[in-house]
Amino acid sequence: MREIKLFLGPQHPGMHGNTSVHMYVEGDIIKKSYLLPGMLHRGFEKGMEQRTWINNIALIPRICVVEPDINEMVFAMGVETLAGIEVPERAHYIRMIILELARISIHLMAYGGIGGPTGHYTLMYHAQADRNRILEIFEKITGHRIYHQYIVPGGVRKDLPVGIEDEINEFLDDLASRYLEIRDLGIENPTIRKRLVDHILLPSEVVWELGVTGVGMRSATNKPYDLRKVLPYARYDQIDFEVPMADYSDAECRVDLKLQEVVQCIGIIKQCLAKMPEGPVRAKMDGNALKFRVPKGQVYAAVESSRGEFGYYIVSDGGTKPYRVAVRGASFPQGLLGVEKYLPGTRLDDAALWFDTMGVCSPEIDR
Repeated sequence: MREIKLFLGPQHPGMHGNTSVHMYVEGDIIKKSYLLPGMLHRGFEKGMEQRTWINNIALIPRICVVEPDINEMVFAMGVETLAGIEVPERAHYIRMIILELARISIHLMAYGGIGGPTGHYTLMYHAQADRNRILEIFEKITGHRIYHQYIVPGGVRKDLPVGIEDEINEFLDDLASRYLEIRDLGIENPTIRKRLVDHILLPSEVVWELGVTGVGMRSATNKPYDLRKVLPYARYDQIDFEVPMADYSDAECRVDLKLQEVVQCIGIIKQCLAKMPEGPVRAKMDGNALKFRVPKGQVYAAVESSRGEFGYYIVSDGGTKPYRVAVRGASFPQGLLGVEKYLPGTRLDDAALWFDTMGVCSPEIDR
């Protein structure tokens, strides 16, 4: 059968973000594949050099649309390290609450994402409904559903609104009570399992070759490498939680670890709500924010995103703008290198699931 060229995305419902994959197929087997990520979100690193430190807070969340808060966190951590800013204790716990809610949100989105390519749209609708409840919580806290611009150098932009702690607890309790139902709807569904079990493997040797971190690494190597544990930031060292891991990284295993992480996130947030002290939420910074200067130096700040290590390398020349910024996108290894080297050989109908279960946020690649 002759080789033909097909396109996956950016219009395909199984594709994440504004990206496209050009695939050359014979029959239903992918022979060659190339990623074209530059469909919308690009040029952020260079754009940050043209904006003041404070103005960049509105730009950087777009580097990963579905999990924007990690960008705010690593940028703030880098600035705080260079400028010697002490973050108030209450702000640390609020930051962790935001980050873990965002982690639940993207895991639910990824979980619902397997419903489209497998023809189980009920799973997608249920997962998106729960994610929407998180977005409503974000809107009440920050004033925005997607790009929150809430975590800023020195802490957070404003304190939590009255009564939001009860609403968060109510949502977490409801989500936890339906955990088995959520599993039954997706990962325990016999037809979905046939598409996931023993499919789209990510062997440990490929993990080390590409530099995959996060769920992709932990599901293949059985190693609990998580920056919240090995290089704790905020107050993660004062929170009890486990790092799910396994030693067989097929698609089903990676999805299962994401669901297990949701359970851990619920526990982390509840502990943060219980331990969070009263007090200020942002360090006092005098002067005009638009003329804020960061001392000369360089720093690498990183957090554990839902896809693995996500970091910013920031260089300051002492001015009002960053001199250089380089982003270590967590999905770059599997999203670019993996697509070109290891997507070939899989079946055409598994291509969308490849992206869904690997964890790919395309602006991280074309930033």
